Amino acid sequence: MSSAAEARFRVPTPAAVARVVTVIALDPSCDAIVARLAEGSWRGVTFFPASAATDRGGRLIDDIAEGDLAVMVAAAGSDAAAAARIGRACSDRRVHTATFVVRTASATDEQVSKTLAQVRPWSLMVVIVSDDHYVEDILRSFR
Repeated sequence: MSSAAEARFRVPTPAAVARVVTVIALDPSCDAIVARLAEGSWRGVTFFPASAATDRGGRLIDDIAEGDLAVMVAAAGSDAAAAARIGRACSDRRVHTATFVVRTASATDEQVSKTLAQVRPWSLMVVIVSDDHYVEDILRSFR
């Protein structure tokens, strides 16, 4: 949620050009976050569970090819190896990437570092969030 002081810097109109965004959970623990986001009203946003990132015959790569932005969501300490496959597909197709690393209160610095090491080479922007609700706020700002 934005404060009144922050709100004065927001542009009150939508972007002139609609973006096509693909949101992918990188690990099963983030499936619930992505599913909750998918329940909202979005235009031009497609949501995929973690299982789609490993489905070689799935439509994830096709959706990435049609998009402007791929957003990956990973939990700190999780196995985010799927970021490499998604990142390569995005790089080949000149699709921008962003990754949200959700850090719970119990996550250690080592767990965060492990996840960052897997996602950073494939992400143009990495954001570490302490509350998964920030993911929605930031995703809306991309629209």
